Amino acid sequence: MTRVDRIHLLHTNDLHSHLDQTSKMAPLIEELRAQWQARNERSLLLDIGDHMDRVRMETEGTDGRVNGTILERMGYDFVTLGNNELLTFSQDQLAAVYRDAPYQVLSSNVYEVKRTGQPAWIRPCSHVTLGSVRIGMLAATIPYQTVYELMGWDVRDPVSTLAEHVRRLRGEVDLIVVLSHLGLMNDRMLAKEVPGIDLIIGAHTHHLLEELERVGETWLAGAGKHGQHLGHIEIEVDIDAGRVRTIRGRVYPLAGRAEEREMQELIAHYRGEALENMAQPIHQLSRPLEVDWYGESSLPNLLADALCDWVGAEAALVNNGQLLAEIPAGSVTRQQLHAVCPHPINPVLMTIEGKEIRRTLEEALLDEFVTLPIRGFGFRGEVLGTVSVSGMEVFYDPEAPPFQRIKEIRINGSRLEEEQLVRLATIDMFTFGIGYMGLKEGKVQKYYLPEFLRDLLAKQLQAPAALARCEVKRWHRI
Repeated sequence: MTRVDRIHLLHTNDLHSHLDQTSKMAPLIEELRAQWQARNERSLLLDIGDHMDRVRMETEGTDGRVNGTILERMGYDFVTLGNNELLTFSQDQLAAVYRDAPYQVLSSNVYEVKRTGQPAWIRPCSHVTLGSVRIGMLAATIPYQTVYELMGWDVRDPVSTLAEHVRRLRGEVDLIVVLSHLGLMNDRMLAKEVPGIDLIIGAHTHHLLEELERVGETWLAGAGKHGQHLGHIEIEVDIDAGRVRTIRGRVYPLAGRAEEREMQELIAHYRGEALENMAQPIHQLSRPLEVDWYGESSLPNLLADALCDWVGAEAALVNNGQLLAEIPAGSVTRQQLHAVCPHPINPVLMTIEGKEIRRTLEEALLDEFVTLPIRGFGFRGEVLGTVSVSGMEVFYDPEAPPFQRIKEIRINGSRLEEEQLVRLATIDMFTFGIGYMGLKEGKVQKYYLPEFLRDLLAKQLQAPAALARCEVKRWHRI
């Protein structure tokens, strides 16, 4: 008679600090694990990265400690790092969250630049035995090498790195599982190029696979985004043969589920701590700084000036949709700036031709760009909005045909020519070809990390004459 061990893997990914979903998820996880334990069936709870997101005030105000506590409270066994963790938290902040965690932090391709190794709190791989089933656990994060290096990380090629680990592990375990923050297309490629992986549990592209997808001999899973679903993979292993017999996957929707009071209270505790940490006054405003997504206004001008000054560029431009609300008169705090500008978006310096700046400003006069909803790439707002500029004046005729409305652009008083190269300060989102399309043609000189736009606003508010300067009009209707 064939002896079979049945094990269960529960998985989450791309929570992006939608913390309230964890109060729905926690009781379901406890219920499922209790059922399996009663049948002597073991389980693991896994997170595949981007659990943290500084858009959430509790995460911002505690440097991610709220996320680490939630992972511990829910009983996670293994977690890996997403690009959000690596690009928006310093190494010291991540170490403070993960160093003494009861769960293992896995990454097979994330190394430190300075030490050419991994910090003590990251493990490149892990062996775990559930019942009689020996599992090799691996993990990888999508490489954005240019910007990771600015945060002190060397994120290596995931395919070659994982292939090396798989070759070494294959004879030692019954099952190889990869926690992949690489995206679905890369998961499919990985399954084709690296034989020997039994299961890839995915993230990054927020893909929801209600049933497992098979590529060759490898199964792929993914549980969507924002804690809207909990993933479940059931695996049966032939004990005598030491091989996988069946793998089945499903997801549990969390909409409508009751929330656990204890988790709500935990989040509320960290909310109070975050509010206290972010309550320090930065500046006292005598009048409000206004925001108009569709026209020139003082707060977007202040942000454009902040970019120009921070980077030391000739000119700057930024979309008004980065600012979600006005700042009223009175004391300005870190919490207010976070609420107004929550995006994990960084400054960038590029060189770009005058014709591409003109193209961008023409696009900023078209409704299809100004009202465009943007999702991802750090943007946490509603619409793209028009463009605010610094070091630049724009003379335009709104009644002219599209792409013929800009009559003249001046940079620091001189007329901008089509082939002229300009040192322009803007935001990293535009370098990915998101929003105003001409800006992706610029040549990036430097990304600025870990500074976010709200950090620039905080500094600019304290600059002499900054508030008077942002009231000066830059767009001139003719």
